[in-house]
Amino acid sequence: MTALATPPPPETRAAPAARIRAIRLRPRSIAAITAVSLAGVVAFGWPLIVDPGTTFGHSTDAPLLFSLLMPLLLAVVLAEISEGGLDVKAIAMLGVLSAVGAALRPVGAGTAGLETVFFLLILGGRVFGAGFGFVLGATTLFASSLITGGVGPWLPFQMLGAAWVGLGAGLLPPLKGKAEIALLAAYGAVSGVLYGVALNLMFWPFTTGLEGALSFVAGAPLVDNLHRFLVYSFATSLGWDIGRAITNIVLVALTGSVVLRTLRRAARKAAFEAPVEFTAARIAGSDTPH
Repeated sequence: MTALATPPPPETRAAPAARIRAIRLRPRSIAAITAVSLAGVVAFGWPLIVDPGTTFGHSTDAPLLFSLLMPLLLAVVLAEISEGGLDVKAIAMLGVLSAVGAALRPVGAGTAGLETVFFLLILGGRVFGAGFGFVLGATTLFASSLITGGVGPWLPFQMLGAAWVGLGAGLLPPLKGKAEIALLAAYGAVSGVLYGVALNLMFWPFTTGLEGALSFVAGAPLVDNLHRFLVYSFATSLGWDIGRAITNIVLVALTGSVVLRTLRRAARKAAFEAPVEFTAARIAGSDTPH
């Protein structure tokens, strides 16, 4: 008979704020995330960087094409991350937080930018690491879209945008106490605005076509198209982006200390990085291992 022993590492007991990696990224995983992120930059920003002489420069088919490619690329990254074997406790934690995030998202329903899911991605990525934050962002947006019926060509872009938010939270420098809360609140504000701008960039040619006053103009100078895009963003979504940023600031400021403490306590008990050891169990009164 054997018994499973998973003692928590001494360093996690002695230093609650120490970095925890629920999902450890290997070099190939980092390379996959980097490659998909670069592809994502192209998918989001093609109206500003595409060569006017190409087919994409004269049509709005690019968002649809990238919508087909992005799920495949995200699947490759998730498969690469899980190839080394995800800790079952990390999977359980990922499932719980994804479910909570999916349930939180319809609360604000995006009205006036009141999106209540991003603060959880930020705090989860902060506690469990960049790899966990990346996966959490993708799975949470996917699960919430299934619940709300928000599945469409925009979903892969939303998943990648949210994955970046979680990834960035895990890469922030280590701080403690009020300084950490202030850092996370500031990050929530910046990431909330940038998420909206990125999604705007994806929607821009798709929604305005090629003939409107604020539309993408094939072959126009970068400055001209950038000006049109900024005017489009100010006119359509600036209020939502600011609302998302303020929502992140308020939720992180009000709940950040409690949620961080709770997640870190759960991480210490889970002991993600503790080595698994099998020891022989002994029956009382006997010196023979069984």
